[in-house]
Amino acid sequence: MKPIRVWAIARKEFIHIVRDPRSLMMAIAIPMLLLVLFGYALTLDVDNVPMVVWDQNQSQTSREFISRFDGSRYFSIRQYVRSYHEIEWSIDSGEALVALIIPTDFGSNIESGRAAPVQLIVDGSDSNTATIAMGYADFVALNYSQGVAIREIARSGGPKLRPPLDMRPRVWFNAELVSKNYIIPGLIAVIMMVIAALLTSLTVAREWERGTMEQLIATPVKGAELILGKLLPYFALGMLDVLLAVLMGEFLFEVPLRGNVGLLFGMAAVFLVGALSLGILISIMTRSQLLASQLAMVLTFLPSFLLSGFMYSIANMPTPIQIMTHLIPARYFVVLLKGIYLKGVGLEILGLDALLLAVFAVVMVAVANFKFRKKLE
Repeated sequence: MKPIRVWAIARKEFIHIVRDPRSLMMAIAIPMLLLVLFGYALTLDVDNVPMVVWDQNQSQTSREFISRFDGSRYFSIRQYVRSYHEIEWSIDSGEALVALIIPTDFGSNIESGRAAPVQLIVDGSDSNTATIAMGYADFVALNYSQGVAIREIARSGGPKLRPPLDMRPRVWFNAELVSKNYIIPGLIAVIMMVIAALLTSLTVAREWERGTMEQLIATPVKGAELILGKLLPYFALGMLDVLLAVLMGEFLFEVPLRGNVGLLFGMAAVFLVGALSLGILISIMTRSQLLASQLAMVLTFLPSFLLSGFMYSIANMPTPIQIMTHLIPARYFVVLLKGIYLKGVGLEILGLDALLLAVFAVVMVAVANFKFRKKLE
């Protein structure tokens, strides 16, 4: 392998990128746009759940109970209604996700120490949000019940009541449980996988469609030199995208970066080599820019988004799907990014994921080189 040949191919590809604004837009603008769109639009935080209240009791006790919901950051009371018909309309129209119905005997039951049933109607069309909202409501109701019980015991002159269990949770790495702190690092992996594969999936196919591949075959350039030469410009663009993404995460989204920056970019480089080589492999096998771009999207975006552990926990997936996720390189890069970003750990913890990511890169480079050499025969 001669460096001068590799440089000649890389220079040719770089000139093409510079002269083609669409390639530059795809390489730089699209990743940043996707990061902004997903970073702001994609959130798992459930705050200010819209609620309507039907207070049939209209007492000081019922108003105190309602104030527990109104004072919580998890609920937002939109209006007070007077019938089930209004509740049904509010939930059907999307104005409310939760409806709280307080019966007429609520105050008297509380004052007399009897059980006071309260109805909570939840819109289950969004099951994840509904489950979280019910958990919040249970927590508010439990706190209110404990307060009522303690007051009753104190009023009757009984001993001071102490909860038998005093659990004090402490959250590590993401103390405020802000979803963007783990969404943004995962987004970097997914977006870079998609963009890297899309960029290089057009390179070799473009040569076939334009009739310039025969000229390249006639030159002394070897297959490995051609592949490396085409990889280098896009690798540089990919590392620039990683730098921009890290800067956006730091200054735009304020995501803490607790780990080693050098390790972050080193792992990004290994990941980019594998993703770019996958794109070139797709380009070699299809020889069509349209087919290559479509296949690259199918093989990168959907698996990276769904099966990398970025959005959905792999542990909750069926066993066959869990086994399949080991073939998704974004899975290892997501683990690496979250470990470096949030936990600040190094290769002593992330060594296996880094090794598997490197294996993916080596295999992709080798397979792309092998398939291209077959085309030259």
